[in-house]
Amino acid sequence: MALRMAVNQEVENLQSVLETAPKLLAKTGRFAVISFHSTEDRLVKQAFRSAEQTGLLKVLTPKPLTPSDDEIARNPRSRSAKLRAAERN
Repeated sequence: MALRMAVNQEVENLQSVLETAPKLLAKTGRFAVISFHSTEDRLVKQAFRSAEQTGLLKVLTPKPLTPSDDEIARNPRSRSAKLRAAERN
């Protein structure tokens, strides 16, 4: 996984999207990110909090939404998914 993330520059691309996307949203537009790795989730969490402190976004998910036990039973690969969402002020 780490090799794939490095080769595809996933962290760098995620950082770029997290900086750019909130500015492109219309007023009350929503921005949601599903992460599958703790590094990705940390970046999303920090970016959303930073944008909230500057007044750009309002965080809609103080804690990430995670799959239910039933969903994990049906789809084991979903177990690491975390959804975070924010809304443009």
